[in-house]
Amino acid sequence: MTVSVDARLEAVVTRDRLIVVTALTAVIALSWAYLVTGAGMGMSAFEMTRMSQLGMAGGMSEGGMACMAMMTPVVWTLGYAVLMFFMWWVMMVAMMLPSAAPMILLFATVNRKQRETGHPHVATSIFAVGYLAAWAGFSLIAVILQWGFAQTGILSPMLVGTNVIFGGVLLLAAGIYQLTPIKHACLRHCRSPLAFLSTHWRRGARGALRMGLVHGAFCVGCCWCLMGLLFFGGVMNLYWIAGLALFVLFEKTVPAGHWIGYATGVALLVWGAGILALAF
Repeated sequence: MTVSVDARLEAVVTRDRLIVVTALTAVIALSWAYLVTGAGMGMSAFEMTRMSQLGMAGGMSEGGMACMAMMTPVVWTLGYAVLMFFMWWVMMVAMMLPSAAPMILLFATVNRKQRETGHPHVATSIFAVGYLAAWAGFSLIAVILQWGFAQTGILSPMLVGTNVIFGGVLLLAAGIYQLTPIKHACLRHCRSPLAFLSTHWRRGARGALRMGLVHGAFCVGCCWCLMGLLFFGGVMNLYWIAGLALFVLFEKTVPAGHWIGYATGVALLVWGAGILALAF
């Protein structure tokens, strides 16, 4: 009888884990599909990637300036701002949800054990919504910055930086932040799902939403400056989007992830300093 009960319990746990994994995979796949098809911007991400590379390769040369001159300036309306918000938010879902998957799966497991001891069931999606809400807040700030950069002319209509000094400063800022204590304090929370849940666990739906928000806030604190590098490489440049997503995944999941963070900080400092030295 005990063996039968244990087998049924294991089957339930396996089924729940499969549901969560399937849901995460579907959301991530749909997010990447939305980005690849252009995020509602009228051309595919592949075309925007080529335009971003052309602008960066041309730089301030005659060819690069001609390319920039052919681009129609964007008129910022409420509709366009909303489109940009969803572009950023879906991009963050595509880039960050894979690295958050271990935390979400662990939450589902712990939540299942809580239900077995008589506590009310809480849908794992509530925790995930809280996590994504934190990145929605980041996306709103990113849109405001994008508007400001576009108004000053340092961000092209193809959403790539047009100023060498601007690019160098972005690289330096990201490099410095990669070496700061606050960056690595946030990274520790992201790298230790069990420690996070044991410290921040709250019961009920409101508690799950709060935990998701807090974990999302730690992830934003860990990665916001890296995401800012999209203004350097091109907001819709697929190479930069995929590269940063893989980097975040490695930094948060591989055993030497914190050392990868330090090494990347030094590399970004050297890169940024080199760009600024050539600019002056």
